[in-house]
Amino acid sequence: MTAFFTGGHSDPTVQPVPASVVEKVDAADTTLHNPQRAVLSLGSNLGNRLENLQGAVDALADTPGLRVKAVSPVYETEPWGVEPGSQPSYYNAVVVLKTTLPPSSLLERAHAVEEAFHRVRDEHWGPRTLDVDIVAYADAVSDDPQLTLPHPRAHERAFVLAPWHDIDPDAQLPGRGPVADLLGTVTREGVAPRVDLELRLPE
Repeated sequence: MTAFFTGGHSDPTVQPVPASVVEKVDAADTTLHNPQRAVLSLGSNLGNRLENLQGAVDALADTPGLRVKAVSPVYETEPWGVEPGSQPSYYNAVVVLKTTLPPSSLLERAHAVEEAFHRVRDEHWGPRTLDVDIVAYADAVSDDPQLTLPHPRAHERAFVLAPWHDIDPDAQLPGRGPVADLLGTVTREGVAPRVDLELRLPE
């Protein structure tokens, strides 16, 4: 919102900031007192994969009580758990955010973002327009079947660990240790950085 605050009203072309905008900015600031850090993994292998990922980042950024702090490089990944060549490859990325939403509400928002992109859940390991997974939430460790924290397979997935490490080399996966160490134990075969692609961090 800083673009609005151009200093003083001596310039007649500069309009005062509407009170409603000021209230929204103030409200946004107050909603993020004592925020928690969360890490989400994004994936898409149907439709315009890059647009799907960017749409997810933008939708998350538009969520009250949530701020996207970092967006990783994009990786191209062979699908897991299926016959090679039977599905298009995935584009994957990781976002780090600060949020005052509890994990259950963040999960609801993740599912809502998926559904907005017409995610279909009719096949395990099936192709999907958008996948939004909570990888970690603060230091939480939980075996709740609705939301296991951290993600039960994050520690063995290079397409999660590599982009996460890119934006936070000192990251720790709760209960598993440093992401850098975990990344050294998994294969990167079929997981390639796409330096020609980029996701924008919402302003």
